[in-house]
Parts: sequence; C-alpha cells; structure tokens
Amino acid sequence: MTSSADASAQRVTETVHENSWSANLEREVHADDRDRVVTDAVAAIEHTAPGYHVNLVTHGDHGHPETYLYDVLDERFPALFWVYVDQCGCGGHVTRVHVE
Repeated sequence: MTSSADASAQRVTETVHENSWSANLEREVHADDRDRVVTDAVAAIEHTAPGYHVNLVTHGDHGHPETYLYDVLDERFPALFWVYVDQCGCGGHVTRVHVE
C-alpha cells in the first residue's frame, strides 16, 4: 500500500510515452510547490517520444505558465514548439509541447 508521502513523491511519469498524452501537474503536491511543477513538466517532455506532444496541465494556484514555465522551456528545449491551449474549468492551464 502506498502512503500519502509516497504518493506525493511519485513523479508524473517514469515511462517514455510513444503517443500524445497529458501530464497532470494539478495534484496537491503541485499546488504547494511551483518548482515541482517545473521539474515534473521537464520530466514529462523528456518522457515524450519524438513525433508526439504532451499537454502540460499546470496547477491554477501558480497562475499562467508564461510567468514561471516558458523561460525554462526556452532554455531547456530551444528547438521545441509549444502553444498555450486554454485555462481549464478547474483553474489549471494547458500548454501543449510538440516533441520533434
């Protein structure tokens, strides 16, 4: 059985996704830790196979991802293309990152 401490330590993914997928960065652990949102977003991109995209669904408590995530994406993944999709009804934000 997984304790809540173990669950909060789990990464967004540990496998390479050979399809388009969504990374849930809206969990309680993300609400309390903007750095964790960024770290898990980078991991999600690194775990997306070329030719697919990952939707980064970031926690609404941190505001629009352009204020804290996009500069990191520019620095870490200068050749990738992403687009802001929309704000979810729950307050989160969706950014689609295309991996080439």
